[in-house]
Formats: sequence, C-alpha cells, structure tokens
Amino acid sequence: MAGPLDGIRILDLCTIYSGPICASILGDQGADVVKVESPAGDFMRTPAGVSRNGVGAAFAMMNRNKRSVVLDLKTADGKAVFEKLVETADVVMENYRPGVMERLGIHYEALKAINPRIVFASINGVGHSGPYAGRRVYDAIVQSISGIGSLQADPKVGRPELINSLICDKLTSMTAAQSISSALVARERTGVGQRVDISMLESALFFLWSDNMLPWSLVGDEAPYDWAPSHAGMIRQTKDGFVCVMPVQQDEWRGIFAALDLPVLTEDPAYHTETGIDMVKFNETVDAAFATFETKVLEARLEEQQVPWARVNPRDEVVNDPQIVAMESLWEYDHPFAGPIRQARPPGRFSETPSEIFRPSPELGEHTTEVLEEAGYSKDAIRSLRASHAIR
Repeated sequence: MAGPLDGIRILDLCTIYSGPICASILGDQGADVVKVESPAGDFMRTPAGVSRNGVGAAFAMMNRNKRSVVLDLKTADGKAVFEKLVETADVVMENYRPGVMERLGIHYEALKAINPRIVFASINGVGHSGPYAGRRVYDAIVQSISGIGSLQADPKVGRPELINSLICDKLTSMTAAQSISSALVARERTGVGQRVDISMLESALFFLWSDNMLPWSLVGDEAPYDWAPSHAGMIRQTKDGFVCVMPVQQDEWRGIFAALDLPVLTEDPAYHTETGIDMVKFNETVDAAFATFETKVLEARLEEQQVPWARVNPRDEVVNDPQIVAMESLWEYDHPFAGPIRQARPPGRFSETPSEIFRPSPELGEHTTEVLEEAGYSKDAIRSLRASHAIR
C-alpha cells in the first residue's frame, strides 16, 4: 500500500544532516524525493566513520527512499533543467547558507513564478537575518547559543557540556518535516504554496522552553541561576550494571524504598535539615542500597512496585533489547553496495498508509536519466546535457 504522502514530489537540495533527514522522513511516508546533487555530490557521501564498500552508514540512513539526480546549477543548462523539474514538483527543500539560493537564481520568488503551488522549505542554522546569520553553523554551535550546552554543566565547576549527539540537527529535521506537511495541507485549502523557514536555533529554543527554560518564562521574575538540576541522579549502580529510575509521584518514591528494603526516607527526620532533605546523605543511603542488588533481581522488585525504571543499555545491547525486538523497531535489509544493513524503522505507524523503507540510498546520479525522461527530455537532449556537463 502507498504511504500517506504518495503522489508528492520533493526536490531535495539539502546536504549534511538536518535537511537530508527531513527529506528521508517524508520519503519514508511515501513522497517521491529527488535528491538534487552537485557533480561533487553530497559531502556526506564521503565514507568517514562507519562505512562499508564506500557507503557511509550515516548517508545510507539519511538518504533512503530517495532518487539521485546530478545537476550543475551554476550552468545555464543545469539551472534550466532544475526549473523544468520545479514545474511539476510540490516541494523544494534547501539548507544552504543565506544568499546562496539568490546567487543561483533559484530563490523562492523565482520558483514561485514558475510554479505558484510550490512549497519552498529553507532549513538553516540561525535564520536569514541578525548578527549571526552569515556564520557557518553546525549542531554544536546551536547547542551553545540555545543554552543546551549549559544543561549538562556541573554546578560545582560550571563548565558547560555539550550533548554527545547531533540533537539540534535531528530535532530540526522533524520540525521541518511537520512544517512542510502543514504547508501542503494549507495548499490544498488555498491552492497556493508558500515559503517555510525552519532554523535550528528556533527549533532548539522551542524544544527547551517547556521544561529547561521555564525559570525564564515569567518576565520580570527570571531565575537568578544558570544551571539545571542534573538527571544523573536518576541512574543508580547495581552489583552488575546500571538502572534508571524516574520517580515523579510520592507513591513511586515509596515503591523505590520498598524495592530496596528501605524505610520511607523522605519521612525520616534523620534525613531532614532546616532547609529540606539532606540530599547528600539521602543519595549515599539510596546508592548503597542499589549496590547490594543484582540488576535482574532489582528489576523484578521495581516492576512489582510499579516504579518507572529501565536498564541502562550499552549501545551494543540496544539492538537486542526485548522491547525493541518485540516492536520490530529496527529493520534489516540488503543494500546493493553496503550489504546487510540495519536501520531504525519510520516511527510513525499508519494503519492504512504505512511508512516503509522501499529504496536504499542511491548512487550519485543514479536516477538522472530516469527523472529527466519523466520530465519530458528526449534521449538526445539528455546526451547533449551530459556532454555539456550540465548533468551527470
């Protein structure tokens, strides 16, 4: 069965992470994503890090369910081909630095004149105006500007710590996918497309504001500190590993004490001071109790008490976690060049229009001829364009 975005054509000019992930999400949901690459190809094609047979695992994940077309947009013929593709496209996506699309002559106003129904999605680091707009921006830069870097800071020394994941790139990709889908819905109602701007910085701020930035929400009564309580205290060491517990309600704390064979410490005067609970003494007692149990024994006790808990999985054990296996959250298939490959399945599950992995990441220019023929170019015209190096 076709996915929910079946029939939608997307021209994906994006590179690196945020844009390609966004386009792959839409491709997973059935859109026909045409990855438009320069003759040099997406930078992420360089098989740095985890790779096999010249295929990088990151590129394979971010560019599944896409076709690849090579156009030299700096040539008149290459630009003309792109404009021809825009005539029948629904979405154009780009994540260039501000000004690049204007210099190429394929900015929103130019493409809107060709196809008034086009949805033009611009994914960028910190927007198109302001003192930082011209900077080269990557994930760590946005983590730093947005305040994410201070979340992991040790309050004793104050040294910021960045999250060891490209979190801003990835949450921006999901924000962009949702925004593009909304613009497509609006187009069905109005008959016209629109420009959609999605910045990594604003995506990160929205992500933070509902919890980490609450002390700065009440104007005139902002918090006098710049650190957040660490979640590290939720992880407790057992005899043979680590578990995470996240008690939110009092009955969940009581469940932890019962599982550990401890009295209700929060009600014990020995653990109270004039200003509240003595957290140093409290944590020493709780940590000592956790350390007396093997993980499997403790898990059963926590489960019995209905405490929110989980074993802290090392990454090499994630693929065999029984819940992940039961949900079939990871899919394995044969990539034509990389061989057997494992990836996360599309997380949105549709009962009538399922998301699925139906096409592996493409070779550079693998579908140039196919896509141009669909656009009405003859074989002779394609040969001529290839001879002039406008396409590949």
